[in-house]
Amino acid sequence: MKKLSLVLLVLVLASVVFAQGTKESSAYKIYLITMDQMDQHWVNVDKGAQKAVAELGGIDYKWLAPDVKDDAKQIESINNAVAGGANAILLAANGPNAVTAALKEAADAGVKIVYVDSAANFPAVQTLATDNTAAGTTAGKQMLKALQDKGVTSGKIGVISVNSATASTVARETGFRKAFEGTKFTILETQYCDGDAARSKDMSANFITQGVVGLFGANEGSTVGVGNAIAEAGKSIVGVGFDKSDMILSLIKSGNILCTMAQNPDVMGYEGIKTAYKALKGEDVGPAYVDTGVSVLTKANL
Repeated sequence: MKKLSLVLLVLVLASVVFAQGTKESSAYKIYLITMDQMDQHWVNVDKGAQKAVAELGGIDYKWLAPDVKDDAKQIESINNAVAGGANAILLAANGPNAVTAALKEAADAGVKIVYVDSAANFPAVQTLATDNTAAGTTAGKQMLKALQDKGVTSGKIGVISVNSATASTVARETGFRKAFEGTKFTILETQYCDGDAARSKDMSANFITQGVVGLFGANEGSTVGVGNAIAEAGKSIVGVGFDKSDMILSLIKSGNILCTMAQNPDVMGYEGIKTAYKALKGEDVGPAYVDTGVSVLTKANL
């Protein structure tokens, strides 16, 4: 009798282990791959993704990202995700074309692609991002009004951005320049600093020596560089930026940045996971593009 009870106990334990193993193996593997790990923006995308994962359950989630913005390193992250058995990848593409071959291989392996923040030139289930052109125009209008309120109706303006390939920041530059069409302001040639705050500060300082009346930073690192350069120069230059971080908010409070275009990275991550989950279950994910919105943060509304 004791021997029979022991056998039954072993069988029960084995069935539990098997059930747990089956449950784990049936979980969808979803990877988030961002441009880098430097910006608080990407940390917030990850936080949003983690929130959705906790709510949905049945997801094996991992955030992969290069240490710096680098096409080759991002391609390596995509390849590693596929090799790791990814069922879906949430991607913020560093450039529209560099990763397309890697994405094709992923798609051929049955991986679902969802873009968050910045898309590549490759078909995806959905893109969740800011309307960057419109947000860039809003940034330009904010600067233009501030300059006009100061009685400044002409002058040079500098732009600090990431690179000439990243679709999101290129769109912001385009929108920003559009706001100054028909005015007497001259927007100088954009300087690219890969989103590095220190380099952005140095290039902003160079713009300041050229007598600019305004500076625009097209992403988090660029904006921090712009604000720090204005603070160091101690001049009345209108700085406008993009993204939200503790440092940027501090620069707004100190008056070195007029305002920033705050995206909703947590929404990108949260809704991106939900989209990937629906796609993997064969459910309708809705429109191909979802505008995740932007808010203008100033000293008055912080």
